[in-house]
Parts: sequence; structure tokens; C-alpha cells
Amino acid sequence: MPLLYKDDWDETKDRYRAWWNGEYIGRCGLFVTAPREGIPNTPPPTPPEDPEERWTDLDYMCKAQDYEFRRTYYGAEAFPNYYPGYPGHTAIPAFLGCKTTLDHETGWWEPFLSGPEWRIKDIVLNKESRWWKFAIEQLDRMTNDALGKAIPSTGAFGGSGDTLAAIRGTDRLLIDVMERSDLVRQTEEYLMDMWFEVYDTFYDIVKESTDGGSQGWFPLWAPGKFYGAQNDFSYMISPAMFRDLFLAVIRRQTEFLDYTIYHVDGIGAFAHVPALCELPKLQAIQILPGDGKPSPLHYPQVLKIVQQAGKNLWIMIEPNEVEQALALLSAKGLFIHTTCKTESQARQLIENVKKWSRRRI
Repeated sequence: MPLLYKDDWDETKDRYRAWWNGEYIGRCGLFVTAPREGIPNTPPPTPPEDPEERWTDLDYMCKAQDYEFRRTYYGAEAFPNYYPGYPGHTAIPAFLGCKTTLDHETGWWEPFLSGPEWRIKDIVLNKESRWWKFAIEQLDRMTNDALGKAIPSTGAFGGSGDTLAAIRGTDRLLIDVMERSDLVRQTEEYLMDMWFEVYDTFYDIVKESTDGGSQGWFPLWAPGKFYGAQNDFSYMISPAMFRDLFLAVIRRQTEFLDYTIYHVDGIGAFAHVPALCELPKLQAIQILPGDGKPSPLHYPQVLKIVQQAGKNLWIMIEPNEVEQALALLSAKGLFIHTTCKTESQARQLIENVKKWSRRRI
């Protein structure tokens, strides 16, 4: 299926297949974008003034996505991915009953199981809720609007630990992991079963327009069921507790999916990388130091743990760091995400990456 805004999409898919399979593609994987040259400088669509309307006006969101696609150069493995953003209203906590407040840039949930204890039977996926119905409507509209232009996303709708933290409250859950560890494990298993159900529902809607694969909230394409797994709650717990409470559930998630990248978000979560590297069906790991922290290249020991374990490594860096990254790391299995100021700069970076890449493992 050709894409209007990505004329080499067939070749790009071949490189993605090889990268996911651990093959060396002759250079590192590279997702590089820049403003497209020769595009008239027209203003973007005006967002609705009301924050909730901004996240529910599908006409506006489709116009905004197309405006971005038309004005963006997608180089190397970059492609137009139809993903309207993540303020939380199309995620499992909202479907379970968390009151969801939206702002123009983000959103937040209020936990509904905030008492001293909770029961698993109180956690029910409500498919009659406003936000579940809207999520289905949005996926339908996205899929139709993206056809032939972009790859529609299944969205970002929850992960191990984080859904429970949303419905329980992070402060409460930090006590629960010490006082009610068995209940935490049981609830995590229950929530992962629910996650599978939600994923299959969303994937079935978009799969006809994802060209034989899928794209979630993470900017990668894979030739099958794919998602970016995460547990941001793990930033606050020890490696031993992470292994004890969450690793088995994350393993189940990787076994359910065809392709998984794990989003290690924040230097406090770096301690869990060795455990993640033990998951046999986890193909790739992202190392993200977090807001206000230095580049991933300041943490070479963590990056090398991933590569030495035979996992693919994904990092987001500035264009002027790419040469340093390729001098430090093996290009085999490495995927770099970056943004250039001009299309010419992006095209030159692609050529340089071919010269700088070396297979070191």
C-alpha cells in the first residue's frame, strides 16, 4: 500500500522487518524528520478554545494531522503516523471510571479506588462509558482518514503498573506494594487480561489500514501486533520489587504481542534494565533519561547492557550527537530518532549515517 507522504514506504517496511528480526541493515535504523521544502507557509488549523473540545473534535484533529503530514519530510525509517496525542481520555483508567480532566496539552485522572483497600471485582471495563465509545469512534475516523496517507495508531491506553497507579493513586499503591503484594500481583494479572482485550478491539479496527502491521503510541512500525510497553511506576521501586511484582506480567504482554519495545522512562528506572533484558520475546528497549536530564549518550553503561544482551536499542538524540552515538555503539540493532531543522540537513544526515555506521557486536 503506497503512502501519499512517504514514497519509499515499501522499502522502508523491508528495513523495519529486518531490524525487528535483529538483522544488520547496513546502517543503524533512523527516524529523521524535518520541515518539507517548498511548502507554502500557511497557518495551521485553529484548535477549539475549550480543552475538552480540542481533544474530541475529530474534524479539527484530522485537519491538524494532515497539515503536519503535508509539511513534514519523512527520511529513512520515518513515516507519517496518525496519532492525535495522549491526554488520557482514550486509556483504560478512563474506561474504568477515573474522572478525566483535559487541558490543551495533557490531562489527568482522579483515582476511584482510593480507600484503605480494594477488591478486584470493583474494577470493571465499561464499554458503555463515554470515553470508550469515543475511543472507538476516534479509531474509526482515524483509520478512514489515514488510508493511503499515513499509518493509524492503536493509541496509548495503559501499561503494567501504571493503570493500577491511576485507579488506586500512586501514593496508595506505594503502600500497597509493601502491605498487599499478593493483591497487587493478582490485580496486575487481571488488568493485563483486560489490556489484551482492549488491544485486540483497537487493533481489529485499524489493522486494515496499517499495511500488514501496526503502530502504537511509539514511533515505530512493526509487521504484526506491536506496542510500546512500559511501567513508569517502577521508577519508585527497587529492582527486587520490580522483578517480584511486575516482570511476569510484562513477560505475558511480550508473549501476547508479535513485537514489543519497552519504554524505560527516567534514570530511576535504569536499574530494571538487566531484568528486562532477560525477557526472551522483548525485542527492543528504549533508554530515555527523562526531562531535564542529559542525553542518553551520557549513560553508555546502560546502553551497552542492552546491546550486549542482544536487544535492539532505541534512543532519541539531537542531530549533532548522531556521529558520537555511532562511534560509541554498534549500528546493528540501534535505532536513532532525531529531528533536523531543514530537509537538506536531514538528507545529508542520512548519507552521513551510512558512512558512520559500524557493526560492533
